[in-house]
Amino acid sequence: MTRTALVTGGTRGIGAAISIALKEAGMKVAATFNTDEPSATRFQEETGIATFGWNVADAAECERGIRKIADEVGEIDVLVNNAGITRDASVAKMDREMWDAVIDTNLGGVFNCVKAIFPGMRERGWGRVVSIGSINGQAGQFGQINYAAAKAGLIGLTKSLAREGASRGVTANLVAPGYTETEMVEAVPEKIREQILAGVPTGRFSRPDEIARVVSFLCAEESGQITGSTITVNGGHYMH
Repeated sequence: MTRTALVTGGTRGIGAAISIALKEAGMKVAATFNTDEPSATRFQEETGIATFGWNVADAAECERGIRKIADEVGEIDVLVNNAGITRDASVAKMDREMWDAVIDTNLGGVFNCVKAIFPGMRERGWGRVVSIGSINGQAGQFGQINYAAAKAGLIGLTKSLAREGASRGVTANLVAPGYTETEMVEAVPEKIREQILAGVPTGRFSRPDEIARVVSFLCAEESGQITGSTITVNGGHYMH
């Protein structure tokens, strides 16, 4: 049976690698984007993966977009919550708008997608939900109180969702990447990147395809006994 997967924020960086990995695993894949339509168009042309634009922080947009995917691609069996933003500042300099924007997207956006998709998974008796957390949601990070709080919140959301889905064949897990070779990390000043790298036991940042491999594993038919787990992919940078 061919499964249908939705990857939010699935046209760039880690999300793009996940979309490609799930397609290579034999799934039909839909990927969302928010504002960067040119990149999404190129991604669709290069991969053949259907792309859909909406803001995951908007519950109504999520509902409309997910219905559109169900009609055009198929009922969603696999949900990968990858979409996220940053609005970094120390708590003294962070305003409420910066806090709300990150919480509404990185945590609220996951709720919006889960709310629209999870009941159908339970009814059909099969589903996989994988959310992308962060090392900074586990260890904290200066200047990212909003981002760290949202990513930490996903750990509790995932465990609770796992309990709600377990009896109906629906799993929920979280993958927490460390610093990864993406545009976001490349934008960090070189001196700071060197300081971060010095704390990674493997001596390098992760690659997007390494994150995608773990996500693909969790989404497989054979992974039905893994639920409520947090898997770190960070080169030993943070261990717990």
